[in-house]
Amino acid sequence: MMDQQKVLDVLKTVQDPFLHKNLLETQALKKLSIEDGRVRLEVALSKQDKVKQMQIQVEISSKLKEQGAESVIVRFGVLSEQEIHELGGFPNARPTLLSPGTKTEFIAVASGKGGVGKSTVSVNLALALARQGKKVGLLDADIYGFSVPDMMGIENRPAIQDEKIMPVERFGLKVISMGFFVENNSPVIWRGPMLGKMLNNFFNDVDWGELDYLVLDLPPGTGDVAMDIHNKLPHSKEIIVTTPHPTAAFVAARAGAMATQTKHEILGVIENMAYYQSKKTGEIEYVFGKGGGDKLSDLLKTDLLGRVPLTQPAQKKGVFAPGVYFKDDPIAPAYDDIAIKVINKLSKN
Repeated sequence: MMDQQKVLDVLKTVQDPFLHKNLLETQALKKLSIEDGRVRLEVALSKQDKVKQMQIQVEISSKLKEQGAESVIVRFGVLSEQEIHELGGFPNARPTLLSPGTKTEFIAVASGKGGVGKSTVSVNLALALARQGKKVGLLDADIYGFSVPDMMGIENRPAIQDEKIMPVERFGLKVISMGFFVENNSPVIWRGPMLGKMLNNFFNDVDWGELDYLVLDLPPGTGDVAMDIHNKLPHSKEIIVTTPHPTAAFVAARAGAMATQTKHEILGVIENMAYYQSKKTGEIEYVFGKGGGDKLSDLLKTDLLGRVPLTQPAQKKGVFAPGVYFKDDPIAPAYDDIAIKVINKLSKN
């Protein structure tokens, strides 16, 4: 049965994102009612921040439901200046991936339109880089169309440790996605400023540790979110994904143009769904035509890093990860070859 003590126990495990103390220490609970398993509570944070409130609401709600709550409604207030002062004030900021002197290379994976397999390329390029012995993080920055957790078969959510969000580790990668902070696959209906704050959280509030590379799965196209990421990461390198179809290549050129305009270096082009090879006959069919990758790389004056065929990843016994090409999959060498080219290019900079 849900009771006040269970609520207090949960609040003890949830951190105020600005004071870095748990909500029991900050005396954040201002109102509480429990009726027939329905929990209503008002929580005061040290700052007004809708993105942080959303994250905490999801965390509190999921933890209370694990303890038996039927439904959870969380309302938010703000601690007074006196309360914040008595708690010791705000701590000094710690270094993040965006701090000066970071050694992490940012690799943004972009496309002109959806449906070209950009997220599949992001996931499997990150895995291929890890197979080369690199420390790799994967940031699913496709805020509206997040798919990385499902592709990698990730079911658990990030934990809070030492006042930081810990990425979920899977197959040697450190992963953060908007999907971890949305309950029951709800749609994300936000305006630009809130999305920008969420991206800041991904960089500043996550304990990525030491990374050689952070691969970013960007939203398709050249909208506000993609532009915001470009502006936040002035030294990011970029890979453009297209299919062989000339129209897809034409649209992808816009993403390349935005990278150039924001002073990002384009590492190259990956042509996804380049062809289909029959497992029975070995015959190759160019389902989406030919030449799109070459056309795009010529237009952007960069290299064609590789062609990846149209195929479904082989299932690995006992492992659910429908978007992952494991190292023994026939397609994995194509990604390994691309990863080696990327490493070599970055080592020359």
